Amino acid sequence: QAQLVESGGGLVQAGGSLRLSCAASGRTFRRYAMGWFRQAPGKEREIVASINWSGVSTGYADSVKGRFTISRDTAKNTVYLQMNSLKPEDTAVYYCAATSNSFRVGEVDYWGKGTLVTVSS
Repeated sequence: QAQLVESGGGLVQAGGSLRLSCAASGRTFRRYAMGWFRQAPGKEREIVASINWSGVSTGYADSVKGRFTISRDTAKNTVYLQMNSLKPEDTAVYYCAATSNSFRVGEVDYWGKGTLVTVSS
């Protein structure tokens, strides 16, 4: 059974850093684009960062450009999100996603269960 498992969330002070990991298992995700979404209380789930299947092409939401970096290790079937200069508004549950289509929420093939990131001011 294919699954994505996130780790690395936690509580951090504003200006700090966290590194999220997403371990994929049950199948190879080599040909899937991978991404990180987040959802804050009372808000819709939004795409934060994405990386194509080869790892060559990445994309970021304007709100995290220059602060977050997405990467993938195909051999380990793992995707990472390095988050620096964190702000209180980054507080959310972060979800790993794999898609063979687009990153519209309804078109994502696989979702992780999420990991909570809390940034204190």
